[in-house]
Amino acid sequence: MTKAQIYKDVLEEIAAVIERETSQTARYATASCLLAGRFDYFFWTGFYEVDPLKEAELVVGPYQGTLGCLRIPFSRGVCGACATKKETIIVRDVHAFEGHIACDSQTNSEIVVPVLNAQNELIAVLDVDSTEFGSFDADDQAGLEAIAAILAV
Repeated sequence: MTKAQIYKDVLEEIAAVIERETSQTARYATASCLLAGRFDYFFWTGFYEVDPLKEAELVVGPYQGTLGCLRIPFSRGVCGACATKKETIIVRDVHAFEGHIACDSQTNSEIVVPVLNAQNELIAVLDVDSTEFGSFDADDQAGLEAIAAILAV
C-alpha cells in the first residue's frame, strides 16, 4: 500500500470516528492516536493549540509519544514558525533549523501543519516528529493537510 493510500484510509477512519464529535480535544486525540498507529516513522504525533489567554503562544494538546514541550511561543521553533506563517513546514534536519526547540533530543526531522477554523484563523498546529532524518515529503504534507482540514469543530 502506498503512503498516499494509507493517508486516504486514515483520513476516512478519522472522519468516521469524529463525525458528530463536538469536543475539539476528542477530535485531536482521535487523530493523533490513529496517525501514530499507522506510520512506524512517526515518533511524536500531536497538537499544539493556540492559547486564547496568552497572545501568540501554543500550549500542548492531545498527543502520542514522549513528553512534549508544554508551551511554544510563535517566535520559536518549527511549531512557532508554522503558527506565524499559517503554512506547512517540513524540516529534513531539525538540528539545522534556526531556533529549533528540542522537546526530545531523539527527534531528527519534523513536519508541522496548521489547523484552521472556518474563518481561516489558526486554532492549532499538528506536529509530527521522526527519529530519522528526512522522513517527511509531499505525500505526508498532502495527507496531513487533508486531515487537518477536517479537525476544526
